[in-house]
Amino acid sequence: MKQLDEQHLKANRAARNSLAEAFHAMETPDEIRALLRDLTTPAELEALVDRWRVVQLLDAGLPYREIHDRTGVSVTTIGRVARFLDMGHGGYALALKRLQGEGE
Repeated sequence: MKQLDEQHLKANRAARNSLAEAFHAMETPDEIRALLRDLTTPAELEALVDRWRVVQLLDAGLPYREIHDRTGVSVTTIGRVARFLDMGHGGYALALKRLQGEGE
């Protein structure tokens, strides 16, 4: 990760907030897909999609090895996703809950 001075850190925080607002402004999944395609390279988008597939399979209770066999994602990455699912910032869990219709 690049080293940034306080001014750059402040600007990055503002940009991160602005990016979150940009996602929030999208009204349909198609709009979000378009924003993701514009923001990311094909490889970056594939990595995001892989992680989301892993989240869903972990939530379904599948073991790491089976997730690897189904997705091709490394066991190391699966473990990292699992740690964030359990002890991250709550984004994965909230998204799963919302998609499962459990509300907030």
